[in-house]
Amino acid sequence: MNTRNPIRILSFNLLVVSLGYGLVLPIIPFYIESLGAGGRELGWLTAAYAFMQTICAPFWGILSDRIGRKPVLCVGMMGYAVTLFMFGLATEFWVLFIARTLSGILSSATMAAAMAFIGDSASEKERSAGMGQLGAAMGVGVIIGPLVGGLLSANSLSLPFFVGAGVALMAFLLAIFVLPESYFPQTAADKKIRPAWNVLYKTFIGSTGILLLLIFIMSLGQTGFQGIMGLYAIDKFSFDTKQVGALWMVMGGIFILGQGVLTGTLSKRFGEPPLILAGLGGSALGFFGMALAVNYFTTLLALSIFTLSLALAIPTLNAYLSSMAGEHQGTIMGLNSAANSLGKVLGPLGAGYLYEMNIEYPYISGIGVSILGLLVWVCGVRLDKLTNQNKKVENCE
Repeated sequence: MNTRNPIRILSFNLLVVSLGYGLVLPIIPFYIESLGAGGRELGWLTAAYAFMQTICAPFWGILSDRIGRKPVLCVGMMGYAVTLFMFGLATEFWVLFIARTLSGILSSATMAAAMAFIGDSASEKERSAGMGQLGAAMGVGVIIGPLVGGLLSANSLSLPFFVGAGVALMAFLLAIFVLPESYFPQTAADKKIRPAWNVLYKTFIGSTGILLLLIFIMSLGQTGFQGIMGLYAIDKFSFDTKQVGALWMVMGGIFILGQGVLTGTLSKRFGEPPLILAGLGGSALGFFGMALAVNYFTTLLALSIFTLSLALAIPTLNAYLSSMAGEHQGTIMGLNSAANSLGKVLGPLGAGYLYEMNIEYPYISGIGVSILGLLVWVCGVRLDKLTNQNKKVENCE
C-alpha cells in the first residue's frame, strides 16, 4: 500500500482533533462563567476529558484489532463532531460536562486507530517518520487552535464550537470515503489471535511494558514542563505576555520541525534506540537548564533543548513500540495512548503542587524523572538482550 495519502488523511484527522482541543482553551473559562460556573467546574471539565481518554483508549485499540482501524477512526471523528456541536448548544453546565466527557471517550479512538494504521501499513524504515507526521499535525492544531478560537469568539462564544464541529464532520467524511482499510481481522490467521486479556498480560510483563512505562514518563515530564512554564517565566523573570507567547510559539515550531521533518531522517540514519536515549538525556538537560536559567535567552535555550529532545524521542518510541506489536497493533497503540494520557493528567497536577512549595521544584524533580527514564531504558535494553540470549541457549539445547 502507498502510505503517503493515508498518512495525510490520518494527519488531517488528528489535526482536527487537536484543533478542536485548542479551540476550547481560550474560550472555556468565559463560556462556563456565562453559565454561572467557576474554577471548580473548570477543573472537573479538564479532568473528565483527560481521565476518559486514559481509560477508553485501550478499549478502542482492542476493538480496532477486532473490526479494523477505519470504523474505529470514523466513530471517533463523528463523535467528536457531535460533542463539539453539543458544546455550542449548551445552556447548562451539566450539558458541557456530558459533552466534554463524551469528547474524551470518543477522541481517544482517533489516536489509537491512527497509530495502529501506521503500524499496519508503514515499513520499518518509514514508521518513525509516519509517527512523527502524526505528532506534527497535532502540534499544528494545538498552536493554531487557540488563535482561531480567540478570533471566532469575538462576537459569539458558541461560534468556534460550531466551526470545529463542521471541520470534524469534513474529516469524518474524508476518512469514510477516501481512507482505505489497513487491517482485515476476518482472515484465518487473525482468528487465532489470543484473547485481549492475555495480550495485555504479556504486554505489561515484557519489553513492550518497559516502552509503555517510558511513554508515560516522557508524557509526565513534557506536560509537567509545559504546564507551569508560563507561570514560571512570569514569576521568576517578570516576562510579559508577548514574551511568554513567543516561548510557546518557539516550542510549537520546534516540535513540529522535529517530529515532522527531522525524526524520519535521523531514525533512518542512526536507528531508533540512539534517538530515544538522546531524547531522554536531552530532556534532563532541558529541565536542568530551566532551573538554572537567568534571562530570556537562557530560558529559550533550555526550552529549545527540551522540546527538540522530546520531538525526536516520542515518535521514535511510538514506532519502536509499534514494531513489537505484531498482530496486536490496535491493542498496543491503545495502551500507548492511555499511558500518554495518564502522563497528561498527572504531569500538570504534580508540577502544580511542587510549584506551590518552590517554583524551582518542578524542574528539579523533572531532572529526576528524565534520569529515571534513562535508567528504565538502559535496564530494559539489557533485560531484553539477556532474554534473547536465554532463548538462543534454550533453542540450542
